[in-house]
Parts: sequence; C-alpha cells; structure tokens
Amino acid sequence: MLSWLKRIAMACWRPVRRYARMSKDEILNDDDDSATPDSLLWSRDLEKHSFGEFSFAVVQANEVIEDHSQVETGRDATFIGVYDGHGGPDAARFISDHLFLNLMRHAKERGTISEDIIRSAFSATEDGFLTLVRRSCGIKPLIAAVGSCCLVGVIWRGMLYVANLGDSRAVIGSLGRSSNVVAEQLTRDHNASMEEVRQELKSLHPDDSHIVVMKRGVWRIKGIIQVSRSIGDAYLKRPEFSLDPSFPRFHLPEPIRRPVLTSEPSMYTRVLGPNDKFVIFASDGLWEQLTNQEAVEIVCNNPRAGIARKLVKTALNVAARKREMRYDDLKKVDRGVRRFFHDDTTVVVIFIDHELLGNSTSAPEMSVRGFNDTVGPSNFNILQGIDENARSTI
Repeated sequence: MLSWLKRIAMACWRPVRRYARMSKDEILNDDDDSATPDSLLWSRDLEKHSFGEFSFAVVQANEVIEDHSQVETGRDATFIGVYDGHGGPDAARFISDHLFLNLMRHAKERGTISEDIIRSAFSATEDGFLTLVRRSCGIKPLIAAVGSCCLVGVIWRGMLYVANLGDSRAVIGSLGRSSNVVAEQLTRDHNASMEEVRQELKSLHPDDSHIVVMKRGVWRIKGIIQVSRSIGDAYLKRPEFSLDPSFPRFHLPEPIRRPVLTSEPSMYTRVLGPNDKFVIFASDGLWEQLTNQEAVEIVCNNPRAGIARKLVKTALNVAARKREMRYDDLKKVDRGVRRFFHDDTTVVVIFIDHELLGNSTSAPEMSVRGFNDTVGPSNFNILQGIDENARSTI
C-alpha cells in the first residue's frame, strides 16, 4: 500500500526539463485606459493549472521588492506560494527556492500529502534559513532581522490544504443559497493588531510585560514587529542571533528567554465542493485596501483573463484616493517612494473547474514565479515542469 501511495505522490509533479524566460515587456499586458502604464506592475493574464486556470499579478513598492511568489502545477496537484518578506528579500527568496522542494521531498518519503507533511516542509524551510543566517551573520549581521510571511495552498485529489504564517490571506469565493458569491477567509491573520493574537502572546509570555507594545499608534511585538509568525526573524527566536545596540531598531534591552515568534503555521483543510469557485491568495498589500467580500465580487463579476491585475489596480486606486490623488499620478511615483502609498502586493487567483477534479490531465507541468531577481521585476520566469535538481539554480 505504501509503495502505491508513493507512486501517486511522485506522479503529482513529474519533472520535465523545458525552461523559458520572459521579459517584463512580454508579460506586462497593461490594459490601462490611460496613456501612463504602471512600470512597477506585471502579471500573467491566464494560465492553466491541474484543476482549472489561474491569474497572477504583482506590484512593487519597495526599492527592492520583498514579495516573492510561485505557482507550481503538475498532472495531479497544484501548489501556490505567496511570501511577503520584511527587512529585506532574503527570507522570501529562500522560501521560494526551498519550500516547494521540501514539500516534494517529504511527500515522496511519506507517500501522500497531509497537514503534517506541509508542517514538516515549513519546519525544514525554517531550519534551512536559520542555518543560512548562522553562516552569514558574521559578515551580514542584519540578516538576523530578515523574515517573511508565508502563505501556501495545495490542491490534491479534490482537497484544498492552506498553511499560513503572518498576515497574507487566502479567501475562497463560493456560491451562496441565492447564487450570490460569498467570501470566506480560510486563514487567520497572525498580526498584533488582532486582539486574539495579543492575548495569545500574553498567555505565552506571562512574565514579559512588553511582549506587545503600542508604538506610533500600532500594536507591535516587543515594540518592533507586527506579525507573530514567520520564517526567519532569527533575532526574535534564538538568543544567539540577538543584535547589539549598534542596530537600535532591532536591539532588545534584554535577551529573549524563549522564542517570541514561531514558524508553526496555522492550517486549514477542506474538500472542494461544487459551489467553491475560486480562491484568492494575496499578500496583505491587497487586504489593506479591499475587504474579502469586495475582492470576491470583483473576481465573480469580471472575466477571468487579467483578473489578478484588476484586483491589484483596484487596490492601487483605493490607495491613491486615500492620499487624495489619482492612480495615474501614483504611477509616476518611483519604487521606494511608492512604499509610502502602498505595500508590495502579490495576488494569485486560482479558479476551480470541478469537471477537472476527477480528470487532471489537461494542464501542462509548469512553474510560474512572480519574482526571481533582486534588481526589479524584469524577469518573470516560467519553468515548464519541475526538476528537483535544476530548479534551485533558476
């Protein structure tokens, strides 16, 4: 029985070796009515995955983009990853390079996909990044303060698995009783702005009166960070990575006695039903501007092609209006300065075509990455198939 399950798991992402690179000009496809394109927005309008189609869009705000993301699709499974970095791109990039491969390795060893296997992949990725921090902190001490939120979805054999660290969010759009689309948030926001998160932290650290502190009108853990779960942020997890007073932003007056943050993901699993139509996976840059219901109604009421880009543009219009400006004016603001108006934002919309759940042979084996370079959104990589030995070099 176990060998049969292993063959099923290995067939999910059967490797082939065709690789193509596309330039930003080829994938921008900006249908904006104005004469000013947004040079920091790039997208894929519509691609196939194992059980339907997906749309993908990213907009940059930081000087160096800190969001990384990927969609991996094979014959029998689809993997979605959105990694919202902070303190730099290193952790998000590391997750993009290693988490999916760790998941494949654990799935092959155990012969299936489950919540425990996804947790094991998260744990292996955290351990790998902390090893990188240990090797690098002597010459690059601030890598100890680099971390990333991590949102993952896996569709396999009619099941949807969602794992989350931080405040990126997965929202499913389903048909309600009156055939109206209804938004259901599948993830929990691990952010100190949430009362339940503050209470959780206080219960875990009863001897620390400064575990959560209001700073400049925002609740922050140790007065520094908002998210309570992440990959990385080593200085808040292990005393060996504490930063000295020459880095005042990240210096803790007293060494931590136990981890302040955790890399244990919250999990959600459901059998995909006939009323489940699509899932939006997005970093918090989208959810800062749109409600869950607003987002699913936009998806439901517009064509599939380019829908992720439409969500991003709608959010950017909201962000511009908050500053009493037009989106056309916001487009003229360069990266870095744009961060004062909105965050790096990644959106992946996964459409679920239920007739394919029992027949998943129509989609090519491919990999789409939202970002794979440190100098800007100039490369949007598509790997036709998944090669465990070669992918890490891409």
